[in-house]
Amino acid sequence: MLKKLTAITAAAALTLGLAACSEDSADTNAAADGDLQTIRVATSPGPYSELFTDAVGPILENEGYEVKYQSFTDLTQADTALNEGSADLNVDQHTGWMNVFNEEKGGNLASITEVPTVPAGLYSDKYTDLEEVADGQKVGIPQDGSNKSRALHLLVDAGWITLNDPDADLVAEADIKDNPHNLEIVAMDSGNLSRSLPDLDWAVIPGSMSYSAGLDPKLQVFQENLRPELILVAVTTEDKKDQPWAQAVADAYRSDEFKQYFDEHNENNYWFLPDSLK
Repeated sequence: MLKKLTAITAAAALTLGLAACSEDSADTNAAADGDLQTIRVATSPGPYSELFTDAVGPILENEGYEVKYQSFTDLTQADTALNEGSADLNVDQHTGWMNVFNEEKGGNLASITEVPTVPAGLYSDKYTDLEEVADGQKVGIPQDGSNKSRALHLLVDAGWITLNDPDADLVAEADIKDNPHNLEIVAMDSGNLSRSLPDLDWAVIPGSMSYSAGLDPKLQVFQENLRPELILVAVTTEDKKDQPWAQAVADAYRSDEFKQYFDEHNENNYWFLPDSLK
């Protein structure tokens, strides 16, 4: 999926990273010394950065850290900033995405801790039960490789299709073995799935996208069984993952203050809380 990024996007990411690196050279030196007191968070659109800014950031600030936010419109740009050292932390990706970035971009990203995750869901504004699936219905799924794979695994869990290798981490349409309902599977940009619901019978929508679109949770008919590689993680680089500030981030997600905030804002069990945080 990352191979499809345009050269323009890559150039923009590099420019942003270099600019931020220049502005924050003092913080970078502190990070190299292992005594980082300013945590530079590379945020990207979605509920995970919002959860951090609303609940985790204040906990860290109360412990004496200064938290600075750098906003990126694209997760790949945020990861580029991390990899180049102009940012320290991102909380918007799962392990599968991080591993692909490392492999395809020669990255050095590493996980600090799992974080709460919004699972992908199967939505419809026409039907309310999986049993209403019928021959030839149209199912929208994300077109990017990682989310397309999780969407197809969700359809397997729903009992609608089978795969040649059900244990494969990354699958695409060509890996479908059986499609007994002759479903028309339509791949499109994840950001368009919610607004395209009227033109579809069903749509598999990532949690961050349904959240950003303000999609009515009542339209969700089925929720994915989160595979381990799809649980969101707080990410830094290998040289920083064992520093005191990184441990402070992990501890903040396990603190009583965070659990209280989480419990108060987790309506209808919208968020999945990993066992490691319980």
